[in-house]
Amino acid sequence: MGILSGYRVLDCSIAMAGPFAAQRLGDLGADVVKVEPVTGEWQRHTAAGGARGNKVNVSFLSLNRNKRSLAVDLKDPDGKAVLLELVKTADVFLQNYRPGVAKRLGVDYETLSKINPRLIYVSISGYGEDGPYLNRPGQDLVLQGMSGAMLSAGRDGEPPNAAGQYLVDGITAYTAFEGALAALLHRERTGEGQLVQVNMLDAITTIQMQELSVFTVGHKPQVRSAEPHAHVYIRAPYGAFATSDGFIIVAFPKLANLGQTIGEPSFLTMDDEVDTWTKRDEIFAKTRDRLKTKTTAEWLELLRAADIWCGPVYGYADLVEDEQIKHNGTFVEYEHPTEGHVKTPGFPIRFSKTPSTVERGAPVVGQHSRDVLREAGFDDAAIEQLLSKGAVAENGI
Repeated sequence: MGILSGYRVLDCSIAMAGPFAAQRLGDLGADVVKVEPVTGEWQRHTAAGGARGNKVNVSFLSLNRNKRSLAVDLKDPDGKAVLLELVKTADVFLQNYRPGVAKRLGVDYETLSKINPRLIYVSISGYGEDGPYLNRPGQDLVLQGMSGAMLSAGRDGEPPNAAGQYLVDGITAYTAFEGALAALLHRERTGEGQLVQVNMLDAITTIQMQELSVFTVGHKPQVRSAEPHAHVYIRAPYGAFATSDGFIIVAFPKLANLGQTIGEPSFLTMDDEVDTWTKRDEIFAKTRDRLKTKTTAEWLELLRAADIWCGPVYGYADLVEDEQIKHNGTFVEYEHPTEGHVKTPGFPIRFSKTPSTVERGAPVVGQHSRDVLREAGFDDAAIEQLLSKGAVAENGI
C-alpha cells in the first residue's frame, strides 16, 4: 500500500512529461488510469532509440508502469460520457493537450470542476495557457535552446551541446508531480480542488534559480571561454578532461592543491578568487595537458587522496554496474506479461512505511477498460454496448 493508495488519477497525457508525472503518482500507490485513444497513445507508436518491443515499445514501457489502460474515443459522445462518469470519483485529472484542445473536447477545468469540485486538475503546456507562444510546439530540445542554459557551458564560438537527458521533459514532469501533491495536501486541509498549471518554459527557467540570479542580481555576464569550461559561473578548472584511457571530471579545486597533485607549478602562486576567473582558459588548458598523462583510475586515486572533487565519466554500461547504484537498488527488475524481463530505473523517493513498488508493468492499450468501467458503475450490458459501438476498446494479454 503506497502513500497515495486510495487516490485515483486519470492520466490523459501523451509523450513524456505528463505520463512521467502520472507514473510517479502511480509509484506512490495511486490508482492511475491511463485514458488513451482506442488506437493507443502516441508514444506507443513512437519508439525512442528505435527500441521496439513485443506489444509495448520501450518508450511507453518506461513511462507507464503502475497504470491501468482504459481505451476510449473522446470524440464519440458515449466515449466522452464514460470519462465524465469517471471524473465524478477521481482525485487528479492530468492532461498535456495543446492549449484549447481540452475545451474543444469538453474536458477543460471549468467543465470537470462542475462535475467534481474536489478535483485536482493538472494542465501541462509548452509555454503557458495563453500568450504569444500559445500555438508553438513544446519540445524538449527547443526549450533547452530557449532556456539560456546551453550557453552556460562549452567553447566560445562553437555550437552549444544539448543535455544528455530529455532534461526539460523530466524537470516539467517533476514540477507537475510536485504541483499535484501540493494541491492534494491543500484539498485535505480545505476540501477544495483546484487547477494546477505547469509549462515547460517556466519549469526549465526556474530550475536555474542560482545561475539566473547571478545574471540578474549580480550582473555577471554569461561569457563562454575558449576552452570547453563546464559552466560560465563556476571558477576554473571545471569540466571533463581526457585521461590516457578515458575521461574524468574535476570540479573547482584549490589551485595550489591541484598544482601539487598534478605537477603544475604555475598553479602554486595563483589566487583562487582572482586567477580562476581571469586566467580560466590557461588553467583549463594546463590541467587538460597534465591529466592526459595517467589513466582515469590513477588520477581518481591521486585526486581523491588530495581531497579534490573528481569523478569518472560514465557511459550507461558503467552506470548500471556501479557499486553504489547496486547498493541503492536504483534499478528495479520485474516480469512483464508481453515484454518479458524488464530492468528499468526505479523510485527516487524512499518511504520507510509506504515503499513504492511495481504492481503492474505498462499496460497494452485498453487492457483494463472493462475493469475500470465496472468500478465506475457500468453494468455488463452497458459495457458490451460501448465495446461493440467502438466508443471504448479493450485488449487482452
